[in-house]
Amino acid sequence: MSPAQRTRVAIVGTGGIARVGHLPALRAEADRVELVAAVDLDAERVKEFCAEQGGPVPYTSLDRMLEEQRPDLVHLCTPPFAHAGQVAACLAAGAWVWCEKPPCRSLAEYDEMTSGERPGGPYAAIVYQHRFGSGARHLRELVVRGELGRPLVAQCVTAWYRGDDYFEAPWRGRWATEGGGPTMGHGIHQMDLMLSILGDWDEVRAMTGTLDRRIETEDVSLAMVRFASGALGSVVNSLLSPREESYLRFDFARATVELRHLYGYQNADWTYTPARAGPPDDVPSSHIAQYTPLLDAVERGERPSASGAEGRQTLEFVTGLYASAHTGRAVLRSELTRDFPYYRRLNGIDSEGLNPPGSTS
Repeated sequence: MSPAQRTRVAIVGTGGIARVGHLPALRAEADRVELVAAVDLDAERVKEFCAEQGGPVPYTSLDRMLEEQRPDLVHLCTPPFAHAGQVAACLAAGAWVWCEKPPCRSLAEYDEMTSGERPGGPYAAIVYQHRFGSGARHLRELVVRGELGRPLVAQCVTAWYRGDDYFEAPWRGRWATEGGGPTMGHGIHQMDLMLSILGDWDEVRAMTGTLDRRIETEDVSLAMVRFASGALGSVVNSLLSPREESYLRFDFARATVELRHLYGYQNADWTYTPARAGPPDDVPSSHIAQYTPLLDAVERGERPSASGAEGRQTLEFVTGLYASAHTGRAVLRSELTRDFPYYRRLNGIDSEGLNPPGSTS
């Protein structure tokens, strides 16, 4: 695509995340993109959405929109159970995809939905915006240059609160539709940021519990992880925490780096001990921060960040965490092959509804 051309964009799913995350990103890049269509099963809602945005064409059918509009890039803002089929349809139509987290319900779905990628595009990227704030970019540069020494210890905490009313949406809190609980749908952002800093993991040991919400999935999970570097980490994901906080701590040989925020950070939310200068720019961890490099990749015909192996990385960790919690044993990343019981469904239940050997769930 020539840089002089505006990227033709469609939004699928016109609910809350489309409005608070994706529309601001579109507005920030208004000189590079054109919103040509929106899709929602609710005909009245999509008509209202399009009227508010000044004239994109409303649809209730993704396939029809793809055929008639031929967008360059599709923003998927739908529930997790819809992602795999929708990503595959968009890629088959030649459209790049920016898909909300969690990317899908299993590694099997991820592999199936990204099999339609082609060299030079289209590609499917996942919304992992915390990777793209200036604070995270700065820390990764320091790690690569070895300025902080080798990583030793990590803490990753997503302590959020969601009451029973949150789960009134029929697809939430169910394995078949959401794919998991806070491990999958909430803590995934902090875990993704942790992995983007420390790299791949080798071993995870975990526990999950459904302690207070009337749901199928867990409402809290705890894990210990050994990284390929040898560093050790702890992970907490909770929807039961009235004082909400997202917290990451990285102890390197020569420095401790901490991040405290809730749903998004700025440079001021990072602390270095001993103190050191931060990045020269201050880019918050938002959809906007990820959207600019995504559009750059679309224009150049290059694989974007948070796609392919990068997009799969955090889902691999989530899979290992659930498998360890359900089987009561340590799980190695090397086990996550296509015949691993949790490759196709994160609660490890096969098509006949039977638990895999060794499962305690």
